[in-house]
Amino acid sequence: VTYGEFPLHTCYKMEVTTSLDVKVYNLSAGKSLPEWVSERKRRRLLKDDPGLRQRIELLQDFSMPTASSRMQTSADGQYILATGTYKPRVRCYDVNQLSMKFERCFDAEAIQFCILSEDYSKVVFLQNDRHVEFHSQSGHYYRMRMPKFGRDMSYHPASCDLYVVGVSNDIYRLNLDQGRFLNSLTSNMSAINVCQFNTQLHLFAAGSEKGQVECWDPRSRARVGNLDVALSVLQHMSDLGHSDIPSITALKFLDSLNLAFGVSTGQVLLFDIRANKPYHIQDHHYNLPINTISFQDDQDLVLSSDSKILKIWERNTGKLFTSVEPIASINEVCHVAQSGLVLLASESPKMQVYYIPALGPAPRWCSFLDSLTEELEENPEPSVYEDYKFVTLKDLESLGLSHLVGTNLLRAYMHGYFMDIKLYNKAKSIVTPFAFEEYKRNKIKEKLDSERTTRVNKKQLPKVNRDLAVKLIESAPSQNMKGTVSNPLGDERFSAIFSNPDFTIDQESEEYKLLHPVLSKHEKKKKKAALLKHFEEIEESEPEGQPSDMEDDFDSSSDDDKEMWSQFREEKRQARTLSNSSGPKMYEIKKGIDFHSINKPQDSTQDRRLTLGKLVENEAESVAEGTSTAFGNKTVSFKLKKTDKVDTQQERVKTHQKERREVGRSAKSLLSKRKGPVYWRGKRIK
Repeated sequence: VTYGEFPLHTCYKMEVTTSLDVKVYNLSAGKSLPEWVSERKRRRLLKDDPGLRQRIELLQDFSMPTASSRMQTSADGQYILATGTYKPRVRCYDVNQLSMKFERCFDAEAIQFCILSEDYSKVVFLQNDRHVEFHSQSGHYYRMRMPKFGRDMSYHPASCDLYVVGVSNDIYRLNLDQGRFLNSLTSNMSAINVCQFNTQLHLFAAGSEKGQVECWDPRSRARVGNLDVALSVLQHMSDLGHSDIPSITALKFLDSLNLAFGVSTGQVLLFDIRANKPYHIQDHHYNLPINTISFQDDQDLVLSSDSKILKIWERNTGKLFTSVEPIASINEVCHVAQSGLVLLASESPKMQVYYIPALGPAPRWCSFLDSLTEELEENPEPSVYEDYKFVTLKDLESLGLSHLVGTNLLRAYMHGYFMDIKLYNKAKSIVTPFAFEEYKRNKIKEKLDSERTTRVNKKQLPKVNRDLAVKLIESAPSQNMKGTVSNPLGDERFSAIFSNPDFTIDQESEEYKLLHPVLSKHEKKKKKAALLKHFEEIEESEPEGQPSDMEDDFDSSSDDDKEMWSQFREEKRQARTLSNSSGPKMYEIKKGIDFHSINKPQDSTQDRRLTLGKLVENEAESVAEGTSTAFGNKTVSFKLKKTDKVDTQQERVKTHQKERREVGRSAKSLLSKRKGPVYWRGKRIK
């Protein structure tokens, strides 16, 4: 069973994106075949490649050789016309047949075109070589030259007049009934960018490159009003420091009273023609010229686009409904009336097709899109990039691929890049050839650890990020604590923080020190408090001799002096306490604690956990030997345990000395050799 070219039993793939809870389906995503491929090779590729078979080709050959510039639908909704390059051409698509009806080429690129009839039978094209070309149903009809270069045109059906604007202040009128030029309208604008007719009021509006708008009545050929749009934009952008005068780049009438302007600085202004100030200004925040504005009447939405993004927003409040950001630059947006289908003419061979169900239903000629999207919503797939891997700049440096930044192999996204998964796996296997073996060992270890767990689970702190767990347990009250000791956060989604070593917090890293600048003071206080647990303060007693003298004096004194002496002793005790509070304090080790070091105090409970062999080994490290004599002299030699730093320094000195001995030359060769005695005939003569 098929509908057009789409068999209903085949599974098709569509690229789905979600923006503000609104799903946008990209119907033009997927692989495409070049035009020069023969039909035989095309059939073979479609048979062998599942990606080509599962793509959705809404309209056959809906593309241009290089890029598309303009796109419109006919008044009856049966035809879609698009212009593009290269060569300059126009293509007409019949939506009932879901295919291209005809293609015609030009001598010059088409800047703008206007459909004069309800179908494709009468079309006029404005070209960039100062020519206006007319086409009929049979083909090319007539071509005429304009006095100045044109930029836009608009047709008035009531009088059969074609208004053309361009680089001059004249508005050229061409009567298609008489086939001749009429007297042009002279405006106060130096150059005109856009124009349009209001079909209800029969009002002609034109926008200039200096941000001015003029309205004309074609019946009296008189100017009926003007508006300074640039002034409103500059007032809106005064806080941002922009001083350039914006030009009008887009113009659209909603009804008889509401009018929208798009400017070169990226704002859309909504006006009531009875007021000289806009009632709403929508900013795209890209500082790019607005090229298209259209309205959706059912939900009172506005579609505005620049070369980077298409935004759909509410007309009264300006609240963003959704947005579409294609890969290629946007030249024009064509919204199929009373539907959720949006067509984009862009700087890519493919003309982009997007379907937004929340914007409206699918058109009648492609109603199968509703059933396809419903099936996708019933069986949702995770929105992940199966063929791409997200990597940061640090990951690229570890893989040795930092030189690929700026090439087509990496696509920038947020704080990193997307790269092909095959390239990532290949680079990963080269850099870490034994990564799989290590992963396998870790998995086996995790499996064994899980099997070794007993039924009685002791409440132990986690091995990973223990300090963080202690901090969370201490900060949260016991009655309000949601998690356990092994997972203080109480959320299984974050349990890997306390179990996976990859999430270990490195407190010695520069990033951690920058984020926690006062941590050192806190750690010092914490270590001091932990150290004081093993000591107790010595209370200072009375100086020697003074209490006894005072007591003797007190005993020998009379009862009248008792009160005076007690008051004197109390004042002296308080003064001594105040003087000792700021001075040094004396501490002694608590009973039952074996203190070894300031950094590592040990108590008897820790020694009980060690084995006998470990205790003997620890004692052997500190005490080397002990000797005694018959006269009572006893000698004990202690061997201090060296730190790793000292061992490393000594090893470095030994290595250096060895190298110097090997390289150094002896000075014995410089000394003269001592000659022995000389004998002749058994007698020493010298």
